Amino acid sequence: MNRLAKCLANYVPLTPLTFIKRAALVYANRTSVVYDRTHYNWSQTYERCCRLAYSLRSLNVVKNDVVSVLAPNVPALYEMHFAVPMAGAVLNTMNTRLDAKNIATILRHSKAKVFFVDYEFVPIASQGLRLLIAEGGGVKSSNQPTIIVIDDITNPTGVRLDNKLEYEQLILDGNPEYSGEDLEDEWDAIALNYTSGTTSAPKGVVSSHRAAFLSTMSLIQGWEMSAEPVYLWSLPMFHCNGWTFTWGVAARGGTNVLIRHTTAVEMYKCISDHKVTHMCCAPVVLNILLEAKPDKRRDITFSKVKILTGGAPPPEALLEKMEQLGFHITHAYGLTEATGPALLCEWRSEWNMLSSDHQARLKARQGVSILSLADVDVMNTSTMKGVPHDGKTMGEIVLRGSSLMKGYLNNDDENAKAFRNGWFLTGDVGVIHPDGYVEIKDRSKDIIISGGENISSLEVESALFKHHAVLEAAVVAMPHPRWGESPCAFVVLKDATHTSETEILAYCENNMSKFMVPKKIEFVKTLPKTTTGKVLKHELRKVARAFFISQHEQTCKKKV
Repeated sequence: MNRLAKCLANYVPLTPLTFIKRAALVYANRTSVVYDRTHYNWSQTYERCCRLAYSLRSLNVVKNDVVSVLAPNVPALYEMHFAVPMAGAVLNTMNTRLDAKNIATILRHSKAKVFFVDYEFVPIASQGLRLLIAEGGGVKSSNQPTIIVIDDITNPTGVRLDNKLEYEQLILDGNPEYSGEDLEDEWDAIALNYTSGTTSAPKGVVSSHRAAFLSTMSLIQGWEMSAEPVYLWSLPMFHCNGWTFTWGVAARGGTNVLIRHTTAVEMYKCISDHKVTHMCCAPVVLNILLEAKPDKRRDITFSKVKILTGGAPPPEALLEKMEQLGFHITHAYGLTEATGPALLCEWRSEWNMLSSDHQARLKARQGVSILSLADVDVMNTSTMKGVPHDGKTMGEIVLRGSSLMKGYLNNDDENAKAFRNGWFLTGDVGVIHPDGYVEIKDRSKDIIISGGENISSLEVESALFKHHAVLEAAVVAMPHPRWGESPCAFVVLKDATHTSETEILAYCENNMSKFMVPKKIEFVKTLPKTTTGKVLKHELRKVARAFFISQHEQTCKKKV
């Protein structure tokens, strides 16, 4: 059997580029993209991608060149997920909330050949480009990217930069017969995504065509996405390439409903008008939908909308409320290094007989591995041995499989830390339940150690969220004279609700172990977050360090 050889017929490199070619053939006349008054079918979307890929080659973009883009969820950003790799290049989607310094840092580190900028972000991108030029001695050089503006496709603004290049002109100038460069090795890079940097400097995560293909296939299977879905882009595409659903919607011949701003009005309108079946989002978006006033909502009772949520563990009470509103929630866990979601909380039919609160507790777990992973475990990283599957013993979540990243770009030190003994270390602390489902307890840096007891900030947050007045909560460590550190809770209250620190603390004492009760409740208007909904706990820790417990009075004060 070893003498049987691979050939062009039985071995084709795995790549999600095959999905759009199939969509253009099988679903040619089905609507592919909806954005305001702009509609395309799959035949048109494929042709636009071919044209753009040709124009990129005309701009001297070659294999492994990086093409960066700073844009919201607009048709151009969707098309670039196919057109850029068709040209043999690597797509780098930037977080739209980056400041000028971070934009310059990514352009420099990635050595981007081309930089697409949505008209709305031209001012901040221009600042970043000036910083990049200043770093180069104040003179433009051939190492700086070619800049192309993405104007509004529905209502053009005319905004341009120095070279006057504009996205739609590249589409017009491109060759519709161009089918892209041949992919010889599925290990080639398809995407470069920079981590959000909530706990450290952003790192450039390189994903392969193979990883993107396998992760996409696993997610559309694990989420049971049937053919011809209508998918609402409430999740930024810059976040792990839209958790691979940029490619996945094409694979199922679906419709991409694009919105520039993730507001309750826009989401409810699109769900109602286009009969949305699927959407992805961080828990912060669930709150936007849940807290919307009646005049901002639309009827969505035609069927339940399937939501895949992740990015931050959603409280059980939030999941239960969303189900009552008409959304069917599936919880996922992933990270940029895993090319999107790595675990899904697959639902079991026997759970349908359980009470709603029990179901919500099960849904809050991160779940089991997607099919592209070979293994997942929770380990004591000192010994690299798995912890007992008892739902109590904590360790670090580790992964291995072909959908993981190739590694961090030009960062050998971080690669050595991330990969150990054949495993990828996620930095997330969790447990495994007897049924094999993983549940995150915290980031390793967010565990609070009080008097030798490990306190999961997520458990305290989950309990706080069940209070009738609490909209959001984030828990971090603060100094304690006896226990070393103790929990401090930052709380956002719902509109038109009133409560006191004393009331919240009394509630905590009745709903959690005494050692877990926060020593301080700090009411805030908003929590600092990344665009993907992750709370920037390092910023809250800075504030919490200013609080201290008087050893004699056992009351919380602020350092002066």
